[in-house]
Amino acid sequence: MLKNKKILITGGAGFIGTRIVEQLIDDNRITVLDILHRDALTHTPLMRHPNLTFVKGDIRDAALVREVAQDKTHIIHLASIAGVDTVMNNPVLTMEVTIKGTFNILEAALQVKGLERFVDISTSEVFGSYAFRVNEQDVTSLGAVGQARWTYAVSKLATEHLAHVMYQKRDIPAVTVRPFNVFGPGQVGEGAIHHFVVRALSNAPISVHNDGDQIRAWCYIDDFIDGLLRTLVLPAAVGRAFNIGNPRTALTVHNLAVLVVRLADSKSEIQHIDWPYTDVELRVPDISAAKSVLDYHPRFDLERGLLETIDWYRHRAVTLAPGAGVRTDAPL
Repeated sequence: MLKNKKILITGGAGFIGTRIVEQLIDDNRITVLDILHRDALTHTPLMRHPNLTFVKGDIRDAALVREVAQDKTHIIHLASIAGVDTVMNNPVLTMEVTIKGTFNILEAALQVKGLERFVDISTSEVFGSYAFRVNEQDVTSLGAVGQARWTYAVSKLATEHLAHVMYQKRDIPAVTVRPFNVFGPGQVGEGAIHHFVVRALSNAPISVHNDGDQIRAWCYIDDFIDGLLRTLVLPAAVGRAFNIGNPRTALTVHNLAVLVVRLADSKSEIQHIDWPYTDVELRVPDISAAKSVLDYHPRFDLERGLLETIDWYRHRAVTLAPGAGVRTDAPL
């Protein structure tokens, strides 16, 4: 575990960023840069912690990025546009934030003396619609040009290459992490489990796209954070890409909805709706590299993770907005 370090987390107010802050804040100085589009941080006690500096700002602002990156020992780059609906409605913004933002933070990292680690958070979406036991060396898929869905994956794949060549040619101690369907307490955004749980606790109908036969492997947030933190401290991680997920939790989206309804003791009806757009049909990672290099071994089975998540939402004042929709999938 890191101690006495100065850490910058871009996009650090989101679901994953907030959990990273929670894990590291007591022993390190942390700066979070975020525009608060997805905010899991500001209403928590973490905002009052003396070791946290919060800067509201845009990753596309190169001058601001250089300023907040000064004297940092570790940079964790999470800032991006995410969520299938958001990406499809904002494809230009998605690519601009991801590509320009990542270029800005890498340029800033070049100016930081004593930088020990730069972790770029990518996405499992780089593997396209069909990804079964994919490892880090498998061929990635760019998706069809003109389908807005893939602008997120394409831009993330570009930044993976950028981070890697910055390691090879400029000696930035870069690591790439590809999350596979992370879920858990405190999730914000468009993730399926977040929406399924909130609707189940409200006994509201749960909509599943088409037949719901899309297969996902779900990773509980504590397992993902464990893998991510290992990339910050292990020297062998530098220059590598890692799939961080849990292949043992794979099941169809329909069966996920059934499981959530059962575990939440809900009366929600599961409804199948037509979804005419491109979707990810299969997504299961090979985590052999993370096991061998990081000694990463996910501990949470799906039912345990879901029970923890349901319990968290049940004990909070979670309300369902009128007409709220539901996603069966979301990047990151």
